[in-house]
Amino acid sequence: MDGKIALEEHVTTPRNNELWDAAGEAARNGKDYMADVERRLLEVDERVKEMDRYGIEATILSLTSPGAQSITDAATATAFARETNDTIKDTLLDRHPGRLFGFAAVALQDPASAADELDRAVTQLGYKGALINGYTNLTGPDDARYLDEPDNHVFWDRVAALNVPVYLHPREPLPSQTRIYQGYASLVGSAWAFAHETATHAVRLMLSGLFDRHPGLTIILGHLGEGLPFLLPRLEHRLHLQRHGTGLGRAQRPVSAYLSENFYLTTSGHFHTKALHDTIAEMSVDAEAPQRLLGNA
Repeated sequence: MDGKIALEEHVTTPRNNELWDAAGEAARNGKDYMADVERRLLEVDERVKEMDRYGIEATILSLTSPGAQSITDAATATAFARETNDTIKDTLLDRHPGRLFGFAAVALQDPASAADELDRAVTQLGYKGALINGYTNLTGPDDARYLDEPDNHVFWDRVAALNVPVYLHPREPLPSQTRIYQGYASLVGSAWAFAHETATHAVRLMLSGLFDRHPGLTIILGHLGEGLPFLLPRLEHRLHLQRHGTGLGRAQRPVSAYLSENFYLTTSGHFHTKALHDTIAEMSVDAEAPQRLLGNA
């Protein structure tokens, strides 16, 4: 099938490499595997050749995790996001116009500045939206803000005004929440914990009332929705039974309504055919969504 658009395709920059725990990743994931990952994060010309080989019309590049979300100083994080967006635009996107596009980095340590940077990236640099690597660290590794929290309203107001998607990318759980993985370090990242962390984060957005305030918001999830197409019916059933209890959030509609109307799912990192068929059965297919969401990229 030709004309495909790839939405979760990461790159890195020299500045971002300073945040990358290369030794730790190599120890956990395997030295040879991570060496190949690091090479691919930097080699964009080879990627375009692979796009031609596999019928991919356009690729949306984004900074690899954790990016700006891990920087604990707000001013430094804001400057990092701006520098990253300029660097990716100048050194990567402009080398292959019409083929490579970008999701902007934003630093939600300062939500108002993040809103301004997203505006600049979209309206001046041509970015197609933002990719956010989960929660945002504030003063330290265990101090974090999630996307549904009230401080981020100013950012979501701007996203809604710009009418661009936000890709919610996985991130490892907070260090204080990893006890269940002790002794099984390989589970902390993409093999398992990424999905649990990101699915829970998405449910927080659904229950927060965000999509009632901004019904047109679009969130993109990779990996066939981090398991949500299979688990959300159970969640919805239990929340209905618990509807007179506490801690239910502010949502005005069932969670399934938000998943079907405010979320798009990609196959990034999850290519199991049976799971794809199950996801399509739950979500249906919108063949025009990539072109529409990404401004005819």
